[in-house]
Amino acid sequence: MKIFLDSVDLTEIKRFNEYGIIDGITTNPTLMSSVSTGFTEIISKLTTVVKGDISIEVVSNDYASMIVEGNKILEINDNLVIKLPLTWDGIKACKYFAKQNIKVNMTLCFSLNQALLAAKAGAAYVSPFVGRLEDIGKDGVGLIADIRSAYNNYGIKTEILAASIRTLKHIEQVALCGTDVITVPAKVLSEMVSHHLTDVGLKKFNEDWAKSGKQI
Repeated sequence: MKIFLDSVDLTEIKRFNEYGIIDGITTNPTLMSSVSTGFTEIISKLTTVVKGDISIEVVSNDYASMIVEGNKILEINDNLVIKLPLTWDGIKACKYFAKQNIKVNMTLCFSLNQALLAAKAGAAYVSPFVGRLEDIGKDGVGLIADIRSAYNNYGIKTEILAASIRTLKHIEQVALCGTDVITVPAKVLSEMVSHHLTDVGLKKFNEDWAKSGKQI
């Protein structure tokens, strides 16, 4: 399973990238609007820090404008992943870019039907939103499991990118469902290594070693 960091904060991206655990980056208009750095500049900096897939989202809703914006994004770096909304215009734009061997991440996926259409359009990734589905009382983790099952049925290569991951339990659940990728905010990622028994065990080992008077 690949781990993507959902962030445009270069400090936290560099921090986690140093551990060798980051396979890519996801961004969205909300994250982009949260920083003062210009659009082109922040994307350029991201590509120098992370060598994996970096998803950059268009902000237009119509097909023609999505194509224009997608091409502008690719002018910054032609290895970027174009992120498109799961609408009819987005699906049409996905097919356009996929035919040019440009990776597309179809986002705002909330149903198996949408995920099937994204795959048919040639998407490299589809991003089901786990937490947002739970917000309305739906089974977000169940959607990941359903997409995995359907994709396996037909040998579909589109990767499932579990998004709107808010808790460690979400990570465990979607991993067991067979998601290909998770994208997580820095706060949740930082909690993945933590366990109180690890802290207790390490404390005990350190104390016993200090008492022994030995050295490595």
